[in-house]
Amino acid sequence: MPRDNIEMTLKGGQAYLDDMFSMNEDDTNDLNGSSEIANFFAGRKVLITGGSGFLGKLLVEKLLRSCPDIATLYMFMRTKKGKSPEERFKEHFDDIIFDRLKQERPYFKDKIVMVQADTSETDLGLSPESRERLKDTEIIFHGAATVRFDEKLRLAVNINIRGTKELLLFAKEMPNLKAFVHVSTAFSFCVLKFIEEKFYDPPMTTDNVLTLMELLNDDQLTVLTPTLLGEWPNTYAFTKAIAEDTVRQYSSGIPSCIVRPSIMIATAKEPICGWINNLYGPTGVAVGAAYGILRTLHCQKNLVADIIPADIVINNIIVAAWDTAQKQEIPRSITDANENKCTTTEEIPIYNSVSSVQKPVTWGDFMHQNAVNGLEIPSEKVFWYYMLILNRYKFMHNVCVVFLHLLPAAVIDTLAYLTGKKPILWNAYKKIHKFSAVISYFSTQQWRFKNDAVMSLWERLPPIDKQIFDFNIDDLDWETYYRYYIRGLRLYIAKDPMDTLDQGRIKYRKLKIAHYSLVTVVCLLVFWGLYTLINFLCTWLLSS
Repeated sequence: MPRDNIEMTLKGGQAYLDDMFSMNEDDTNDLNGSSEIANFFAGRKVLITGGSGFLGKLLVEKLLRSCPDIATLYMFMRTKKGKSPEERFKEHFDDIIFDRLKQERPYFKDKIVMVQADTSETDLGLSPESRERLKDTEIIFHGAATVRFDEKLRLAVNINIRGTKELLLFAKEMPNLKAFVHVSTAFSFCVLKFIEEKFYDPPMTTDNVLTLMELLNDDQLTVLTPTLLGEWPNTYAFTKAIAEDTVRQYSSGIPSCIVRPSIMIATAKEPICGWINNLYGPTGVAVGAAYGILRTLHCQKNLVADIIPADIVINNIIVAAWDTAQKQEIPRSITDANENKCTTTEEIPIYNSVSSVQKPVTWGDFMHQNAVNGLEIPSEKVFWYYMLILNRYKFMHNVCVVFLHLLPAAVIDTLAYLTGKKPILWNAYKKIHKFSAVISYFSTQQWRFKNDAVMSLWERLPPIDKQIFDFNIDDLDWETYYRYYIRGLRLYIAKDPMDTLDQGRIKYRKLKIAHYSLVTVVCLLVFWGLYTLINFLCTWLLSS
C-alpha cells in the first residue's frame, strides 16, 4: 500500500481501522462456492483445542468466515483466572478480529459448541457426555499448548505431551475422523542447525517422560529439570520435541500431519492487518524498545530472524488438514486403530511454516523497520525516547544493562520512594532481563530450514483456494507489513487509539529533547572526568 495512502489513515482512529479492514476485503466470499477446501469443510464437524489463544482465535475466525457451511465447530474451553468456561466463551467473541466475521456471517455463533475441557487433566477433563458427543468429530486441530519458555516442566509435560497423547487416543474412538493436525513449532529441535520436514529422535520417549512425572515430586523435578533438558534451552522446545514423537507413536490409523510455524507475529492481512494480542518473542522487543524501556539486546543483527505473520500460518494449517484428508483415507479396523505402533514419517507429512527460505529478514532489518515506523506514530504512553543497542557480545550487553537499565532504574525508583510513589522500574527490569535471556538464544544463533512440503502443498492448491487460503510467503511485502505491524502494536498492545497521535508526537518531541540533553550532559561529565584524571596524573608524574 502506498505510503501516502497509509498516512491518510492517521487522521482518525476509526478511519484507520476502516482502512485496515477494507484493504483485506475482496471477492473471496463469492468464490466460496467453488472452493474445494470450503466444500470439503461443508457439513463437517470440527474440533479445535487452544481456540482461545492467539493462533486459536485466528483459526476459529478464518474457518467460520471462509468455510461458512461447517456443520459444527467444537471449542475446548477451561476455567482460567477465576473465570468459568461459560464466562470466557461469552467474552471470547468481543475481540475486534471477529468484527469482520460478524458482518459477513452474522449467525456464525449458531455453529459453535463450547466444550468444557482441560488438556492438562486426565481424560482431557471431559465429562462422559462430552466425550460421547465429540465422537462424531471429523477434523481435529490440536493447538492447545503452553508457550511459556519458563513453564514448570510438569505443567509443560501435562499440556504439551500428555494432552497430545490423550487426544490421539480419543481420536481413535472417532470413526469418521478425516484429519488430525498437530501444531508444533519450527524450533522443537532447535538443537539442530538444519531442520528438515521430518521426524527426529526426541530427547525422551513419551512414556518415559510421563512415568518420570509420576515418580518425582515437584522439588525433585525442579532440581532435575536442567539435567533432563540437556541441550534444549527451555521446557517449551523440549516438550514440543517429545510431542511430535507422541504424534508419530500414537497416530496409527489416524490421518495426521504436523505444522511447524516459526516465530509468529501479527497478521499480514486477515482478518485485519497488524492484529496481535501478546508480547511473546520479537513483539515484546518491539514494544519494549518503542516505549523507551528496552535499551539493549543481546543480538547478532546480521542473522536471520525467522518471523512469520500468523494468518499465513493459519491458512497453511487449514490447507494441510484438507490435503491430509484427501491423501490419507486409511481403512481402519478396530484392531488396527488400537495398536499404538509407530507410524512412518512418510505417512505423516510435516510442514515447516517458515519465512527464511523464501523471504528472509534479519534481526537488524526487523529492529530498523520497527524504529523507522515507530517514530512516525509514537504512543502517548511512551516512557522515554527510542534507543536500542544490539550487542553481539554478551559482555558488552551486560555493561549496557548496568548503565542503561539498572542505574536509571535505581535512580528513578529511589526518587519515586522519596516522593511517596511506588517504585516499579527495578522489578520491571527484572522481568525484562528474564525475557531478554530467553530471546538471546534465538537472536544469537542461525538455523536453516527446509520447506519443500509447504511449497509442494502450495503448488497443489487449486487457483481459487490460493486466493482464499493464501500462505505463499513470496507474496509478502515486508516494508508494507512493518507499517501495519507497528500500528497494530499501538492499537492492540498499547491500547492507544490513533486519535491520540498528535499528543503522542508532542510528548515524543519533548522526550527527544530530554534524551539528547541528558546524553550531552553525561558525555560532558565523562570528558570532564577524563580530563581531570589525566590532568591529575600528569601533575603527579611531573612532581615526582
